[in-house]
Amino acid sequence: MTVRLHVWRVRPAAVPAAMWGMAVDRRRLRRDADFVKLLGTGKGGEFGAGKADLTRWAALIVGDAPVTPPMRGAVAACAITLEPIASRGTWAGREPFGARTGAAKTGMIAVLTRARLKARKAPAFWKAIDPVSRALPDSEGLICAFGIGEAPVGFQGTVSLWRSAADVVRFAYRQPEHAAVVDRTAREGWYAEELFARFRVLDVTGDRAVIGWRDSP
Repeated sequence: MTVRLHVWRVRPAAVPAAMWGMAVDRRRLRRDADFVKLLGTGKGGEFGAGKADLTRWAALIVGDAPVTPPMRGAVAACAITLEPIASRGTWAGREPFGARTGAAKTGMIAVLTRARLKARKAPAFWKAIDPVSRALPDSEGLICAFGIGEAPVGFQGTVSLWRSAADVVRFAYRQPEHAAVVDRTAREGWYAEELFARFRVLDVTGDRAVIGWRDSP
């Protein structure tokens, strides 16, 4: 299984072309890959309602062979090659990475979360994750993070890269704001569907500034 996340930047004048590509390129890509999602992203490292960045787009492509999206109007791009380690939940009724329960001992880790919110629960969810969004940039071991959503709106997911699995665990279970959201998720049932996956990062190519890469000590 090949899993690649492509992220690209376009000039403001090319936003209409990028949005058109989101609509028309999906069908062709699905012919060549097992699972494809064309995505919008959040501004910088932000995620949440109303924080879409129309100059940055992404494609998650899963298949037996590498497939590259057209990236219409791109002026810079970055590709992240991933190996699934652990995955639970579904996306559009599918398990795109299989049901996995492994763990990584060493190396850089990517985390992908995705949820389809229950409409009546959405306002409470967005309010609850705002403290997490503010706390995330200062998290130990974070390399980059940004919101994702099925284009052009609906930013209900995140992608983050971390120096190690220990850094992921520290944030997920010991960071107070995030731990509070995890607890409320179980109690309040915000999601109609959810997916949580971890990956070993095999390669990062292209312009890392596109994904907000920052040097880690």
